[in-house]
Amino acid sequence: MNLLKNIHREITPLSPEDSFLVFDRVKSDFDFPIHFHPEYELNFIGNGKDVKRIVGDSIESIDDVELVLVGPNLHHGWQMHKCKSEAIHEVTLQFHEDLFDKNILNRKIMKAIKDMFDRSIHGILFSKKTASETHKRISQLSKLDSMDYFLEFISILHDLANSRNQRLLSTYTVSRDSFENSDKIKTVYEFVQENYDKKLMLNDAAELVNMSPVSFNRFIKKRTGKTFVDYVNDVRIGFAAIKLIENDASISEVAFNCGFNNIANFNRVFKKLKNSTPSQYKKEFSGIKRIL
Repeated sequence: MNLLKNIHREITPLSPEDSFLVFDRVKSDFDFPIHFHPEYELNFIGNGKDVKRIVGDSIESIDDVELVLVGPNLHHGWQMHKCKSEAIHEVTLQFHEDLFDKNILNRKIMKAIKDMFDRSIHGILFSKKTASETHKRISQLSKLDSMDYFLEFISILHDLANSRNQRLLSTYTVSRDSFENSDKIKTVYEFVQENYDKKLMLNDAAELVNMSPVSFNRFIKKRTGKTFVDYVNDVRIGFAAIKLIENDASISEVAFNCGFNNIANFNRVFKKLKNSTPSQYKKEFSGIKRIL
């Protein structure tokens, strides 16, 4: 189980005001370190036969097409393993745990979706037939807007919840309260999300959660696997990646608007985190969209 070492909490680019985040891309390299986050994640993979999938304590080689729903804070990741494909299609949807109010989920009409969410704390693998049938609808989501997206998303969730031959992946589950200092992580997360375009000082962030700078940096390293500086850069690059694809701003404009005052440093950090230059990254995606 060496695969489960160095698990860290991922800070997704999904801001508190957003409802959804959609990634749609074709990749030749499909290695994603094991991580967790409080958002739900629905992940479609096409042309990825023999990629290794890790969800909780489940480790399996996937088929050429698959669809998985991962619940909040459940460890998950992927490795190329024996996959020979150079064009793996990934569509990933992330959405907040509290997107649907409990009062809504408790209505009879939402029972199937609520039950599916409850099961997702194990990770749910949908049948190959369901994955294939849902693929086109999921891919179209990045092309829809606001309410059209929301209504289609609910429709997809309903159909998935009622689909046949679902399989739970992990034998263990994760409690929302099992992560120490989750409130501090949330405070830091919101602080960086709101101020990523400004100069962020370690001392200011440490003071925010009543910790010394040394203790705070150690805390961030333990919870995210990164120093505070690297963590901030990670968040900034996450927003930069979205801005590069969503609008026609120049690379230098994106860099400046995401807190980088030096274009050379921006390019260096971007390539380190994304394994491609900003311009290459823009071309790599068929679509990405945040829905407010």
